[in-house]
Amino acid sequence: MKNLTAQYDLTIIVPIYNEEDNVTNLEKRLQAFLPQARYKSCVLFVNDGSKDRSLQLVEEACRRNEDFFFLSFAANRGLSAAIKAGIDCCESRFVGYMDADLQTAPEDFNILLEDIEQYPLVTGIRANRKDTGFKKLQSKIANGFRRRMTHDGAQDTGCPLKVLQTEYARRIPFFTGMHRFLPALILLQDGGRYKQVPVRHFPRTAGQSKFSLGNRLVAPLMDCFVYRWMKKRYINYSIAQENVLRP
Repeated sequence: MKNLTAQYDLTIIVPIYNEEDNVTNLEKRLQAFLPQARYKSCVLFVNDGSKDRSLQLVEEACRRNEDFFFLSFAANRGLSAAIKAGIDCCESRFVGYMDADLQTAPEDFNILLEDIEQYPLVTGIRANRKDTGFKKLQSKIANGFRRRMTHDGAQDTGCPLKVLQTEYARRIPFFTGMHRFLPALILLQDGGRYKQVPVRHFPRTAGQSKFSLGNRLVAPLMDCFVYRWMKKRYINYSIAQENVLRP
């Protein structure tokens, strides 16, 4: 069967979990962005086992928009799994992702795409972040600890706006919580490097955040030890010669 994402340069992955209040506005924003995108782009919604009407609304949006596609999990598996499924599915040169809550703007993908030919990963930094002081404090602690453990230099790995070269994205070793370590995981690869770019940030206007103290602070701290264990065992290689492939 033909993978329709191969017709595009960029696939934008949008994980969805109980976001029925945001799907309609999300559709409109993405619908307006695609004709303005720096590269020919499509949208791939990944429904992460939503228990509300999210899947129904996503299916309706895909019927209305020929550049919209979707996957749907049988049960909730988490943000990292949704991102991995999207990367596994897409065949475009580049892959990006954003959250469904519209706290970042799809239009800012064009800012990231300016540098995607030169960097395997271009990641946003939330400028003038519109979150509560408590959320900012949790992120500051988690980001500081992660930087000390990984030495990745990343300022804001929680920013839900990123673009990757798909060939690098496919080589990332995925695990639960992986999405917090994309810069560090890219740096493990031969030729791996990334760029950070400020993007806009907005308050959530609909739906409810899926993050709590446990998965915003405690889990990221524990995942740093998983990364340190995995880093020592990461397999890295490049092919010097072959006679398998044929034109």
